[in-house]
Amino acid sequence: MEGGGSKEQTVLQTPWRTVHWSKKKDELEWLEAFRPQSDNVRHLRVLLCGPAASGKSSFINSVDSICRKRITGPADANNAQGADPELAKTAGQSYTLKYKTHRIQKGTPGKYYPFVFNDVMGLESDKGILPGDIKLAMEGHVKENYKFDHNTPLVKSNAGYINNPTSNDKAHILVFVLAVDINHVADPQMFKKMTEIRLAARDLDIPQIAILTKIDEKSCDLVKKDLKNVYSSTNIKNAMEKLSNTVGFPLNCIFPLKNYHGEIELNDDMDMLILSALRKILQLANDRVNASGVAAANQTASNVNRT
Repeated sequence: MEGGGSKEQTVLQTPWRTVHWSKKKDELEWLEAFRPQSDNVRHLRVLLCGPAASGKSSFINSVDSICRKRITGPADANNAQGADPELAKTAGQSYTLKYKTHRIQKGTPGKYYPFVFNDVMGLESDKGILPGDIKLAMEGHVKENYKFDHNTPLVKSNAGYINNPTSNDKAHILVFVLAVDINHVADPQMFKKMTEIRLAARDLDIPQIAILTKIDEKSCDLVKKDLKNVYSSTNIKNAMEKLSNTVGFPLNCIFPLKNYHGEIELNDDMDMLILSALRKILQLANDRVNASGVAAANQTASNVNRT
């Protein structure tokens, strides 16, 4: 089976994408020095969306772990498999229900990196978050701790609605978090929702990327054995190409990685894949903020010239 469903070890002689595996220190130094290039925002807001159990909360935890140089878990993540009867009922369903902002501590308590993550209820074919609510989150209309309801959209009369969002409330990039086998397990309705959300982001001029998770669990044994084989695996490449063809992400905006899950120590190879994706996320979000600032300045100048 192509791209994520097969365990066959199919390998390219030359990796088709370059990862500087020994440059983790350089990536961390870049991250440490990173600042939004606009004075209009306090932080860049990264909105995560994707199917239930795809690894959205785990990605937040993984970034937090790398930044804090130890395994952490600030965002609740669910891996219910049956040990607890009540939790097992949530398997395959969204564990995240509320809109919550996650800040990443930078060194001492009270100091944070200039970007935040927002997690939302998972996408499901028949339930899950409504695409319209994700659009409202992108526009900055969703209050902190608002509880999503797959039956009832957020409306202006709801206490969880922000009437006049600021630049800091709005999302600056949309990140789809998808398991690498998404092409084989998602039905047409799921892809339809994803496309609807992508089009809404496009209309708002919000950049988008996709990260493919669980590449060690749901791809070939080649990657499970050594993460450095990620871009030598034809299974991973096929999964990325199929996602690009199905939903429309450019290949250079798709990043396969492995989140921290069962590990108790950091791993440099895992860190490099996560940091590579994070750099792209922050660069695109920064570009979005800069473009918004230029557009606002041009509009102001135009208004002045008309008076």
